[in-house]
Amino acid sequence: MTDPISNATLAVWGGEDESLVQGATQVPVVYSAAYGYDSVDDWLEVALGSKPGHIYSRNTNPTVQVFEDKVRILEGAAAATSFATGMAAISNTLFTLLSPGDRVVSVKDTYGGTNKIFTEFLPRLRVEVDLCDTGDHAQIEAAVASGCRVLYLETPTNPTLKVLDLARLAAAGHAAGAIVVADNTFATPINQKPLQLGADLVVHSATKFLGGHADALGGVVCGDADLVRRIYHYREITGAMLDPMAAFLLIRGLKTLHLRIRQQNENALRIARWLQECPAVAAVYYPGLETHPHHDVARRQMSGFGGVLSFMLHGGFDAVKRVLPRLRFAHRAANLGAVETIVGTPATTSHVECTAEERAAMGIPEGLVRYSAGIEDADDLIADLTQALAAV
Repeated sequence: MTDPISNATLAVWGGEDESLVQGATQVPVVYSAAYGYDSVDDWLEVALGSKPGHIYSRNTNPTVQVFEDKVRILEGAAAATSFATGMAAISNTLFTLLSPGDRVVSVKDTYGGTNKIFTEFLPRLRVEVDLCDTGDHAQIEAAVASGCRVLYLETPTNPTLKVLDLARLAAAGHAAGAIVVADNTFATPINQKPLQLGADLVVHSATKFLGGHADALGGVVCGDADLVRRIYHYREITGAMLDPMAAFLLIRGLKTLHLRIRQQNENALRIARWLQECPAVAAVYYPGLETHPHHDVARRQMSGFGGVLSFMLHGGFDAVKRVLPRLRFAHRAANLGAVETIVGTPATTSHVECTAEERAAMGIPEGLVRYSAGIEDADDLIADLTQALAAV
């Protein structure tokens, strides 16, 4: 039996076998709106899906397919389809699976765009939404047991870094006949494999860690082949397809995913431990810390704790406004998961779509700082934080 291939090797080689042409060692960017066939019979077979090939780039594209295959292989999924953005992946998935009269169960502090779908758009379609306290697994299980079509999970959560027990909640979802969807953006398939823990579908904002260079937007969903086929059909009709050049950039980023995540895991843990001892810091949220309330769950289901942490400063939002501009090695921007460190607040990043009152209801304080550790030297990042926090 062939030995299993590691994530590091799959990230580099996965999905590329049939895409390299004329001796090229890199996947080509295929810019073609449509694909021609000399034989009408061949054309028809491809159109009907009985033969591999491409018809129209709103449906499929050779470069995009390599990106999808690479993520599918890393997640251990049967199928994958991609989107123009992470929110397109999330929204298309939910709108495909839910119909008027259905019920969806999730948690209160999902990513802000996801929360808006739950609180603003799905109720308009007469979909019942039950948002539970994120740390209360018993409450989530009770909500699921009363009946639901979709159980939507995000772990670790953005930006409070709460952790959900995927195996436990997936079992509860399946017992109720629900489809279990997990947002794996923060963890990536390097640190966490939701499908192995019982999820039916995994979604990513590929813009973040998968791409890793903050230069391409994209999203992807992978998992059960029948479910992905349904989501793909919704996407091909609504048109939220991934651009071939973005797919090329995401493929390039995926090749270094294993190396980047290893460094970002190490940096984030060192910085989180250092912040715990910093007198200017009131609280630190990172699942790799033994003091994190869900550390045991994270240790059980994750192989690494991720590159994102968050913390509260003494002095609240006023202190945040003094500290962030002093940071030298951090972009103040609404992104995360890049090779450069990125810092921001929920009001300007993850939950910019929400009001202060809505953020408070989700348990997200205004003075929270989200810190996405890059691949820089950890000593330099800590020195940078030291001088910036002197303003508190």
